[in-house]
Amino acid sequence: MEEERPLAGTGRRAMSDNYLTVIPTDPYWRPSKDAADRAAAVLSRMLPDDDARRGLEATWHDSVEVVFCGANLEKISCPHCGAQFTPGWWGEAVSERYSEGFSTLMVTVPCCHAQTSLNELVYDWPMGFAQFRIEVLYPNRAWLTDEELASLTDALGHPLRQILIHI
Repeated sequence: MEEERPLAGTGRRAMSDNYLTVIPTDPYWRPSKDAADRAAAVLSRMLPDDDARRGLEATWHDSVEVVFCGANLEKISCPHCGAQFTPGWWGEAVSERYSEGFSTLMVTVPCCHAQTSLNELVYDWPMGFAQFRIEVLYPNRAWLTDEELASLTDALGHPLRQILIHI
């Protein structure tokens, strides 16, 4: 739920935000409005109360965006050799792809020099890249179960990745 923290230098408290977000596993895939509405309705039924349901929204973007887990991020690793990346390397790689409009997410990793997608790196906690998302602000619940995620995937018509965002 919400967590208060001091705002630097103000003496006031700020509320942190928590989101449950689902994105397609393919960053460039976008559903039809009907499919998105079906998936949003399925997700709505998985939420524990009306307050959580009010925070549910499906969003399309013109280009790929980073779906960052915020303060939940612990580490980013190579999917080929398991080496952990520095935040600086990842930030530079994302910035370079962003300046190109995310026309590609392919990178050469510094550890084993393999080619891979930024979307396929091992994120602890999960993150990803997407042009579409369904998200719930203050969902009043944690991770979706495998069965719940499968139901959402069936409703949307494309495999999904879930991300818990804490800002």
